[in-house]
Amino acid sequence: MKPLQSAAMGFIFIALYALFNGYDAYADPVGWVLVLLGVRRLPAVTPLRFATLYVGCLALAVSVPLWFQTPREALVDLDPSLAWAADLPAFACSALLCHGLAQAATSADDLRPARWLSTIRTVLVIVAVVPVLVFGAGLEQLAAPATAAAQLAYLAVIWFLFSYSGRAWAGAPIVESTTQPPTPS
Repeated sequence: MKPLQSAAMGFIFIALYALFNGYDAYADPVGWVLVLLGVRRLPAVTPLRFATLYVGCLALAVSVPLWFQTPREALVDLDPSLAWAADLPAFACSALLCHGLAQAATSADDLRPARWLSTIRTVLVIVAVVPVLVFGAGLEQLAAPATAAAQLAYLAVIWFLFSYSGRAWAGAPIVESTTQPPTPS
């Protein structure tokens, strides 16, 4: 499996939510393990690879207790901004991954993916800070659009990770042709 395919599969686990007997059937910790395995397999020269791994480990650690419904509900009941704060490592890891991949694409002169990944990175950052306006400034009318934007941003991350998984700058193996070019006579 290519590195970005593993990361995309992990983000599917993270983005989907199906509650059964107090547990999310799509366990976010499993998703974060897949994301980390994918990021770890990226080329060592990928920008921000180490930082993405570090923040991804933090997101994994936060996701373990929040896999259970009781701690998440307790955070929301205590203060909804705490639940938002618990999601910040996930947004940070996603944004770092998109940023590092955009830089790798730019270095490889693959500018279209670089622009798309930069755009998704910016959307993730905006979505991560909008709750400051919702909770801090009392603009509750932004809560539903921010939630929808976050879900769409994760879907876009999944789409682009799958789309660009075959690129050399994304760690895809380079397949050399086995046929010999014709020799001049």
